[in-house]
Amino acid sequence: MIQERLMYYLSEHPSIVNFRWNHTQSWGSTWSFLFTSISAYIFLSLLLNLLLFNRRRPVPLGPIPAIHSLSMALISATIFTGILFSAAAEIRDTRWFWRRNKTTAFQWLLCFPLGTRPSGRVFFWSYIFYLTRFLHTLRTFIAILRRRNLSFFRLFNHSILIMMSFIWLEYSQSFQILAILFTTAIYSVVYGYRFWTAIGFRSACFPFVINCQMLLLGCNLLCHIGVLLLHLLKGGCNGIGAWGFNSVFNFAILFLFLNFYVKSHLGKKKKKKKMMMMMMKSSSEYGGDGFNLDSDYGVAIMELNPIGCTKNKDI
Repeated sequence: MIQERLMYYLSEHPSIVNFRWNHTQSWGSTWSFLFTSISAYIFLSLLLNLLLFNRRRPVPLGPIPAIHSLSMALISATIFTGILFSAAAEIRDTRWFWRRNKTTAFQWLLCFPLGTRPSGRVFFWSYIFYLTRFLHTLRTFIAILRRRNLSFFRLFNHSILIMMSFIWLEYSQSFQILAILFTTAIYSVVYGYRFWTAIGFRSACFPFVINCQMLLLGCNLLCHIGVLLLHLLKGGCNGIGAWGFNSVFNFAILFLFLNFYVKSHLGKKKKKKKMMMMMMKSSSEYGGDGFNLDSDYGVAIMELNPIGCTKNKDI
């Protein structure tokens, strides 16, 4: 009974089944809104960072980061479940058509037939996913208030995520179902982990968030290759022009992410090595018996690599 009601509200509700993406009824569906919102996000981020430029200590935020992480984890899990149920319902309702055209469910997930319109169940959840990209940008302002570096990668990544999710709807782009499933699955785990650490529990002993981001980028790369092969072998996929535009930005994000990861990883190694050398030199102050973790150098090296764990880079 509970499962049936859940499936109804996530895939069979009239507002979901009858959804249509259009510029008059869907909030945020115009190109002017898209570019205005992205410009406003970048401007406000730079302005806030400039206003806090001389402040070294983080601004006290209380439970706000934990609440944001918990909200994003629950929203991501809801979208994942909703689009999963909706895709299953679409497969059930159109299976007869696919058999006639010798198309499998997996091929449909990667490659929409030509002429597909942005309406129905899966596009409703694609629209909800698009709206949540704006909630995702709040992470930037939280990071700025915590006095963490505002990187170009962060601004570019969040802006492109908004643009790509808009294009998915505007051009009924293929592959978006799998992209949303992968993204919301990873985000529900990542934000759940961030909530876990925000309320005081111990962090993972490896760069958890970065590894999740690498897994997501790898899945997206494989799916992009699958779309290209199906487009060439099956006579075309809907929204292939938007897919090409999307692919360029995905590769740009991948390149920037790898560059960011290498620089931060190597930079941390160099800093740690330098600290170790300084600790070696300062060990003579304590009779040559080794390191004193209560010294300034001991505290610094412990911050770089706490016992049993490594701090995760927030991106």
